[in-house]
Amino acid sequence: MSLTYPESIGVGLLQGVTELFPVSSLGHSILIPALIGGSVKNDLNLTTPNSPYLSVLVALHMATALALVVFFRKDWVRVVRGLFSSIRERRIQTSEQRLAWLLICGTIPVGLVGLVAEKALRNALGNPVVAACFLALNGFVLLGADRLRRGGGGRRRAGQQLAHTPGVDPAVESDRRLAKMGMRQGTWIGAAQILALLPGISRSGVTISTGILRGLNHEDSARFAFLLATPVIGAAAILKMPELLKPENAGLRGPMLVGSLCAFVAGYISVRFLTKYFENRSMTPFAVYCMLAGAGSAIYLGLGL
Repeated sequence: MSLTYPESIGVGLLQGVTELFPVSSLGHSILIPALIGGSVKNDLNLTTPNSPYLSVLVALHMATALALVVFFRKDWVRVVRGLFSSIRERRIQTSEQRLAWLLICGTIPVGLVGLVAEKALRNALGNPVVAACFLALNGFVLLGADRLRRGGGGRRRAGQQLAHTPGVDPAVESDRRLAKMGMRQGTWIGAAQILALLPGISRSGVTISTGILRGLNHEDSARFAFLLATPVIGAAAILKMPELLKPENAGLRGPMLVGSLCAFVAGYISVRFLTKYFENRSMTPFAVYCMLAGAGSAIYLGLGL
């Protein structure tokens, strides 16, 4: 496999956006090359045995995780401070301490399942038509969560912005609201990330949807989803880092570096946009996109058009 610089720029931008938008980065990583066809399809094929494309995606995931860390750096300082103070004091009392343990509890389920089943699921379900069907299903999940939340008479409907306390950082307020969750609730929300092992199902989408159905508003649910995604994406990339160091991948390092830079920039812009977007908007536009793109891709690829 070869990777051209235009391909690396394209997959970098694609990864940075689709990892955080609720539209499935893995699904798009499989579908877009299949839809383009030609040399792109051959170069960017995850199902090929020992495909270096996986190594490329590892580097791009690391860049996206770094973008999340940079954007939420103040939150992570509070989380790490809360974790160490909790261990030192042997208690879970402050909002910082509770949020730290909520993130840990929410990360464990997907971490365990991912170690065992991620490769098998990717190989078994990496077919573009299958990914397209899951992408359409992802749209129904997003739409269903929004509709059920509205029908349930929740605390805030989409389009209604939360009132923030003057002089208090809205991010701090959101973290404090999240810290009021029970550990079981946080674990359930985090466990929803397991579904994102299926190509076409969005990690952020199912996590935000689960958070909404468990009583969170769109803003807090999105923030919790992005915080949960950071250790999962970063740990997965670190575990697969040896792939990048293989001698046969030496020729890919230049394009991977360029692609990673694009993924970092796209990821940072995406999370900045989405945290503002979910302050007063719903997931319906993303749901409609997933349903149309998934169904259309499945028909196009399935019929060999």
